[in-house]
Amino acid sequence: MTDTPAIKIRDLDFAWPQSPPLLDIAGFDLARGEKLFLRGPSGSGKSTLLGLVAGVLEPQSGTIEVLGENMTGLAGSKRDRLRADRMGVIFQMFNLVPYLSVVQNVMLPCRFSAARRKAAGDDLAGEARRLLARLGLSDEKLLARPVTDLSVGQQQRVAVARALIGGPQLLIADEPTSALDADARDRFIELLTEEASGSGAALLFVSHDGSLASHFDRSVDLAEINRARATA
Repeated sequence: MTDTPAIKIRDLDFAWPQSPPLLDIAGFDLARGEKLFLRGPSGSGKSTLLGLVAGVLEPQSGTIEVLGENMTGLAGSKRDRLRADRMGVIFQMFNLVPYLSVVQNVMLPCRFSAARRKAAGDDLAGEARRLLARLGLSDEKLLARPVTDLSVGQQQRVAVARALIGGPQLLIADEPTSALDADARDRFIELLTEEASGSGAALLFVSHDGSLASHFDRSVDLAEINRARATA
């Protein structure tokens, strides 16, 4: 295992157009294999930070290294490839494909990444069903339905299974338990941490719910590292 962090941020500045600075982070690291809980209220910049790490946003200045790659120095197509091959991302907007079934949505990352397809094994649909069952979605009639027929909480669990398939090296989760009841939330966190441990993946989990922090190796409050919010 390399000593290079899964995420390494230095002198990061980000602001939306015609808005004051949202993020000003001198330094932040996430070790390989580490499970980190990042806490902050709504509007504090948590989702924006995840977008920067995933390479869907670009900072005004500073560097973001992800799995040894400098995201701020990569072309957009290479950031897309890195995200497809090596990251599992659960955004607040689930981005499920409405005309695909539940199982087809979970398998989707393996259609875009040969590396994820190989890691998932020969029985791709079986692996999708295994992950869904761990999250309480095992009814075959439900799994064959379009995702638009599911409740918000069920759709959220589909998005989680999709992020996990193929054993990505970095898992990024943005408020992933917001639509889950207590039992489903506990199953989800158990699955997420077990799958991360099994594959050696690093996990960056952000939420406003500080009661979840005990499930993780380390907890960080965004306000502690974000100088922009501290001085706003």
